[in-house]
Amino acid sequence: MEMKILSTTLKEIWPMLVIFLIVLVTMRITAIKVNNEKFIFYKEFLNLVFIIYAMLLFQLLTDTELNTTSGINIIPFTEIMRYKVGSAAFNLNVIGNILIFLPFGYFVSSYVKANKVSHILFISIITSFTVEVVQHYIGRSFDIDDILLNVVGSILGFFLFISLNAISKHLPRFFRSDAFYNIICIILLVIFLIYFTRFIGLGWF
Repeated sequence: MEMKILSTTLKEIWPMLVIFLIVLVTMRITAIKVNNEKFIFYKEFLNLVFIIYAMLLFQLLTDTELNTTSGINIIPFTEIMRYKVGSAAFNLNVIGNILIFLPFGYFVSSYVKANKVSHILFISIITSFTVEVVQHYIGRSFDIDDILLNVVGSILGFFLFISLNAISKHLPRFFRSDAFYNIICIILLVIFLIYFTRFIGLGWF
């Protein structure tokens, strides 16, 4: 169900996404050349991944066609307790709300170099609260439970960032090098391009 929703969202925004990314990549390449900056492929790639993720996330969260409820819920756990654990509704509305913000917590933690939960907590609360307020004014619901679940997802993303950093310190030097990360990201980029071209019907690969 979640993958179907993401697929629908991607179909809606891919033209804008392609144009935006090409412009952004062109600007970034020019900036690197003009300012004689060091080009590190995996860092630039991850920045683009975050942009794609953010565009998909906020398109998904503001899409009025996905609206199923409206109103305001300010009592914590009211909506969460409505769903039977393991049901499709539970997976979509509880697990789904956690998982969609997990990458947010990871990317933001990486960007701000967070080393305390409080560093990501404030950002995730403000972001999720803003989303819920906007949703209320576009015909969707304001739900305190969504904020709680999104914040949990962001915190899990923070712990993922901390864990991966801790693990990387004990890996052999090559597996901590820019070259290794570049290879991994190039492989991921090729996989993405194959999927994306097939997804939009170009079939180049």
